[in-house]
Amino acid sequence: MLTEQRYEQILKLLEKEGSITVTEVKELLDTSESTVRRDITALHNAGKLVKVFGGAVALDHVVTPQEPTVAQKITVHVSEKRQIAEYAARLIGQGEFIYLDAGTTTGYMLEFLRDKDVIVVTNAVAHAQQLAKSGVKVRLIGGELKSSTEAVVGSEAMETIRKYHFTKGFFGTNGVTKKTGFTTPDASEAMVKKIAMEQCQEKYVLCDESKFGEVSSVTFAPFAGTKIVTDQMPEGYRDCGNIIVIS
Repeated sequence: MLTEQRYEQILKLLEKEGSITVTEVKELLDTSESTVRRDITALHNAGKLVKVFGGAVALDHVVTPQEPTVAQKITVHVSEKRQIAEYAARLIGQGEFIYLDAGTTTGYMLEFLRDKDVIVVTNAVAHAQQLAKSGVKVRLIGGELKSSTEAVVGSEAMETIRKYHFTKGFFGTNGVTKKTGFTTPDASEAMVKKIAMEQCQEKYVLCDESKFGEVSSVTFAPFAGTKIVTDQMPEGYRDCGNIIVIS
């Protein structure tokens, strides 16, 4: 197959899927991985796609390699986040054992948990402080504190989480697509999210509509198997049965 023909096939697949991996392009084109990587690099340099680790994403799938700080995120989409958080809190029954991920959207859940007889485990220092002041039983995961997101990460945090079995877990994300799943810029934070999700009977990702189509550096969970609570049904996702629209 000629180079231009490979380019055409790669871009067609990308238009359809939103993101591609080197492995699937290799199988589609019946060529070597090195050839696929060269093609992706050439198309990236030509401004036709965005090259990421292990593959590529479409230009309209924005890749965000850096994590915004809590101060930056807390002023964005405030109304949507609060509505999502209020709905998510109503999903929690009395006596439940909950995991609450660090993040601004999960943070808005705190005021709606004051009257619930639950135990909350969290890796967010600020969440733990506020819950304790409200009289909610809370357990703070130990480990390394990440300053930008105020989240506790690292091997100690992961080891502690593995000991727990949660009835429900509520998580934030920096981006979500059908292909790349739920993504975040930091690998250590992604690992904590991944392990916490594995320990939950039911897991929910809270994200406003702006997070759809965004791709960060590291996937912490696949799109399928996790319920999403959001404020609007994003274009191209109406056939998905795991999306809960609050309005």
